[in-house]
Amino acid sequence: MYELMRPWLFALDAERSHVLGMNALAALGALPGPLQPAPGTSRTVMGIQFPNVVGVAAGLDKDAIAVEGLARLGFGHVEVGTVTPRPQPGNPKPRLFRLPEASALVNRMGFNNDGAGTVAARLKRLRGRGGRLAAPLGVNIGKNKDTPIERAVDDYLACMDALHDSADYLTVNLSSPNTPGLRDLQFGEPLRALLGALKARQAQLQSRSGRQVPLCIKLAPDLADADVAAVADALLEFEIEGVIAGNTTVTRPQVAHLRHADQAGGLSGAPLAPLARQLVGRLRERLAGRVAIIGVGGILSAADAQAMLDAGADLVQIYTGLIYRGPSLVRSIARLDRGSSI
Repeated sequence: MYELMRPWLFALDAERSHVLGMNALAALGALPGPLQPAPGTSRTVMGIQFPNVVGVAAGLDKDAIAVEGLARLGFGHVEVGTVTPRPQPGNPKPRLFRLPEASALVNRMGFNNDGAGTVAARLKRLRGRGGRLAAPLGVNIGKNKDTPIERAVDDYLACMDALHDSADYLTVNLSSPNTPGLRDLQFGEPLRALLGALKARQAQLQSRSGRQVPLCIKLAPDLADADVAAVADALLEFEIEGVIAGNTTVTRPQVAHLRHADQAGGLSGAPLAPLARQLVGRLRERLAGRVAIIGVGGILSAADAQAMLDAGADLVQIYTGLIYRGPSLVRSIARLDRGSSI
């Protein structure tokens, strides 16, 4: 079915096609019946049981409008967002571009979303409908564009407060290239101050609610080796439960000659695969199995997913691969067998 629909969808503006796709997934999720993940090997990661190894990456369902529809495709987990404390429209359009010759996208969306309060209310209603989700739900959080970087911690804590009770885990997005100054939070004292504040708030929320919600940090694939080592050491020091490696890249490997390759923003899709796997491998070596790793970037086949798992990922996520390969990709990856827990 998707193979028949894709030429029509690709004839439309990329963002318009995205909106139509999300509305279709929302309608799919509203149909009656259980939502079963695709058959696969169950894994316990960050203390959470995942029914298979493949999840949907943040950025696809920014406002949590299609969680049930995505679950119906068979994903072993769904991550929504990025969600900011206050609603924001994102960057001016056009801001999403296809590079079909490379099975890639460039985006500069800019954290367009409905805001933490609205998303939290939406997820609360979802959770209240009899627990139809059979797979874990992650919520990816960020700062508003107009929040000064020195006050970014306040935005992340506000999102934690609003979304803690709706999430199985929270991802702290420090690596989008489309919010000015955001990537600076991956380094040095700003990173350490943020991690300390996040862990303190996590403990407070756990004491209040009686449930621990693990924290993941989402990193850029463009980090130098020394920076990866420093970030990994900070994750260990502050006992962060997981890391998502990685986000889109500001480099343009192998696509500089293609239309739209010169657009500002982050590149995702097939050209990102080597960078993402390299980041996963460097993190696995440094973290030595003490922090869970979710690998994302350039996964367009089961073989790509297996390569990411072999590089050291405990789970994988897809986004651009779903756009180019369709829902059948989910079940082909879910069938991969991967043994241990972290």
